[in-house]
Amino acid sequence: MKRLDRSSILIKLISNVSSWLSKQRGLPIVIGIIFIAGGGVLELVNVAFDSQLVAIVEIIFRNFGILTALIGIALLEPLGT
Repeated sequence: MKRLDRSSILIKLISNVSSWLSKQRGLPIVIGIIFIAGGGVLELVNVAFDSQLVAIVEIIFRNFGILTALIGIALLEPLGT
């Protein structure tokens, strides 16, 4: 793990992602809302066609959207204005 902690590539990647997210603070929340809405649309499609594949994709979309939005909310304060 020490080697991973000292990785210059990983340090640059985290730094770049952090600075980018500080400029785009609300983006994870918007992406989460879009995935939640997509899950809702897929649920309506699943009612019409009753497909297990659509149901699985709908669950994945909705859960990913909720997690993304919650992470975005959690990152609002630490990333600053």
